[in-house]
Amino acid sequence: MNEKTLKDTTVFDGHLIRVHVDDVELDNGQTAKREIVDHPGGVSVAVLTAENELLFVKQFRCPYKEVLMELPAGKLEKGEDPFEAMKREQREETGTTGKDYVFLGNLYPTPGYCGEIIRLWACRVDQETGQLDLDPDEFLQPLRVPLDKAVEMVLNNEIPDSKTQVGVLKTAALVHKGLL
Repeated sequence: MNEKTLKDTTVFDGHLIRVHVDDVELDNGQTAKREIVDHPGGVSVAVLTAENELLFVKQFRCPYKEVLMELPAGKLEKGEDPFEAMKREQREETGTTGKDYVFLGNLYPTPGYCGEIIRLWACRVDQETGQLDLDPDEFLQPLRVPLDKAVEMVLNNEIPDSKTQVGVLKTAALVHKGLL
């Protein structure tokens, strides 16, 4: 199963995303159109304290017109190393540095039309400075939630963000197995 791109037409090229419509040839020789969003990708980290609390941020998310509770995360800058970007976001949004990092894998949040890949990690807190270093347009509230409570919140549909759901559940599985 494969599709061959015959033509790629950019319809929007913004600061964060590029939207294009591709004409593709299908396996059966027919042609179709694909609407695609190119995104630089992102990173997220489940930061766990010695008391098994996860560090979260609450932030207004414009597409949904609501405040979401999420694991610390951010977008990749062009050419930026994902691991270094994740550590940067952790420092900026939680005021902590980490240790014992574990790569949790890649998440494809909307593969039907968007090429974004979110790289996920988990770690233990190494040092806390408490100092947040947010971007000028970033307003968020940090909070701590016991890991078991966070799992319960995911299972009760209280946390709709996909990267946070996956990060919480994978982190809990690692802790349960004694691997983090």
